This record gives sequence, structure tokens and C-alpha cells, in this order.
Amino acid sequence: MKDLDSAGLDCLAALADERSFERAAQRLAVTQSAVSQRLRNLEAQLGQLLVVRSRPLRLTEPGKVLLRYARQMQALRTDLARELGVRTTRSERIAIAVNADSLATWVPPALDPLVQAGLNEGFGLELVVDDQDFTHEWLRQGEVLGCVTTVRQALRGCSVQPLGVMRYVAVASPAFLREHLPQGLNAANFTAAPFLVFNRKDDSQVQWVSKAFGVRAPRLQERYVPSSEAYVRAVLMGWGVGVAPELQLRPLISSGELVVLRPELSIDVTLFWHQWRLEADPSAAGGTLLDQIGQALAAGAKAALG
Repeated sequence: MKDLDSAGLDCLAALADERSFERAAQRLAVTQSAVSQRLRNLEAQLGQLLVVRSRPLRLTEPGKVLLRYARQMQALRTDLARELGVRTTRSERIAIAVNADSLATWVPPALDPLVQAGLNEGFGLELVVDDQDFTHEWLRQGEVLGCVTTVRQALRGCSVQPLGVMRYVAVASPAFLREHLPQGLNAANFTAAPFLVFNRKDDSQVQWVSKAFGVRAPRLQERYVPSSEAYVRAVLMGWGVGVAPELQLRPLISSGELVVLRPELSIDVTLFWHQWRLEADPSAAGGTLLDQIGQALAAGAKAALG
């Protein structure tokens, strides 16, 4: 296969991110016809359709395979620019997928030194948020270069390292317990108690109830709050029982603003860091930028999660 056109690869990545030719053109600071032409040239070179021209557009399976390569080339280009002391272009960034609870707790402090350095170096960072059981799919499809996930097995061409365990506990506000659960949460009343749920991918409440009361596939009264910070606020306001990271709740538990239900019981979620293997200059200190992101996350997770 002949060398692939880098401009075409950049167009494919921009189309994957923006999901439209117009926005991809704006991101790349070229005309919409230029984006279309570069994509056609790339498709002609490979002899395969890479993008389905729908609204929003989507990548074909060959397009997803090529997207992984495009992301890796962009990451290597970013590393080269950093070594040469040249600022990268606005369109180039490292994308990683993380779960919302990690983003609300230990991930920002872990990445802060790299991001602060990046303000001077000009590289971009994108954090894609999804459930920890689904972030791995973003990596598989080439949308991101690394992910925090519960999946243990590495994809071909990727490396994996354990990060630690996030401990989830069930909590409620004292006022909610006094008004709605004066006898405590038990097998006789859990179906009548509202449970806060992050989104439809979140099953931590079901896991906790199953473990607490030995009920298989319990049916719960659910209230959805799709934000880690708003979720905790909702628990504080007495919207229902929440199952959230002990790390996030620790100050509120210590102050008495929240009460742990069944302190002996928790849902433990083991997290792993996956990333694509990029060919780095062996003389580059610390490896590629992606390697440094992985190292920072591993150190931050060790400090926060133990």
C-alpha cells in the first residue's frame, strides 16, 4: 500500500470528530469542497468507502480501521512538534476516554501537570466521557488513543495496565432517611425507595441491591441524574438513595451530610488503562505524550485509589 496522504487522514479524523463536512472544514480552516476532495482521494487510493454521507455522517468499518491509524499519526506528529519546540496546530489533539466518576475525582489532578505544560507547548487534549464498561469501544473504533475502562484484555496493538479499584457505597441524606426510611433500607422496602441512577448504562444500584438483599435483577424506582457532581447534589437534597464513589463522597460522609447504608457493603470496580502502542523515538525522555498521559494516570490512580 502506498503512503497515505496525511491531509486526507486529517480530514478523516476531523469528519469523525465533527460528523459533518461543514464543521470539519471549519476545524481544518479549508473549504468544504477541499474536505470532500481529500476524502475522495483517500477513498480512491484505498479503493474503499470510508464515510457514509448521512446526517450525521458515520464511518464505515474500513473508515474506523483507518481512523485508528490517523489518530496515531497525529499523536506522533504532536510528539515530534514537542521535541522540536514547535507549537502544534489547533486541530491536533490527544483524545482519551474516561468514565464520569473518575473525571469527577482523580483524573484532573493526575493530568494537571501535563496539561499545564501543554499550555506552553500547544498540544490539545480531549476527554471523552462514557461509562467505564463502554469506554473501551471508543478505543476499538479509533475514536480515542487511550481509555480508562473495566476491560482487562488488551486489544491487538494496545497495551494495558491496572489502575486500581474504585469503591462504590450507598448513601442517603439524614433528612431523607428520617422521612422515607426511618427503619433503614431493607429487603421489605427497597422497591419503594427511589434510587438515583447516572444513566441507562449505570447498573451500580442494581448491583448493590442484589448484593445487599440477595435479589436477582431487582426492579427499582429510578431517578436519572446524568452528571457526577449533580448526582451527589441530588443525594444531598434528598432525591433518593445514591450509589457513588466513596472517594467522591468521603468529605460529605465525614461531615455527616450523608449517611452510608450498610457500611460493610460496597461495589468494587477495578479500572485499567489501555492505549495504542506508538513507535516513539527511543531517545525521547518519558516516551510519547500518550505514554506520559498513561504514566500520569497510573500515578494519580495509585495515589487516589490505593
